[in-house]
Amino acid sequence: MPTKLRMTNQQFNSFAEFWPYYLGEHSQPATRFLHGLGTLTAIGALIALIAMGKWWLFPLALVPGYAFAWASHFFIEKNRPATFTHPLWSLMGDWKMLALMLTGRLGP
Repeated sequence: MPTKLRMTNQQFNSFAEFWPYYLGEHSQPATRFLHGLGTLTAIGALIALIAMGKWWLFPLALVPGYAFAWASHFFIEKNRPATFTHPLWSLMGDWKMLALMLTGRLGP
């Protein structure tokens, strides 16, 4: 199986242009599941840190989100996370993908 570990130098003028690329980089159901699991785990960790009064540790909440997401890219998709080249749009894509998954509106 050929590897796709590459970074794109493609420039996007809008999130609407970026979104199809983002979905293409997240084509496997397991990748999408792990992204959703990571994001929800990060939200849970953030809530727990705030509830414990340790809000200043909030960067630790990012660890599970990125761990699940990056593992899915390297081991399932065999590509590099879009966050390496398009961090803001990638974050927006994560949230949009999660919302579509949770509402049953994310197609194959």
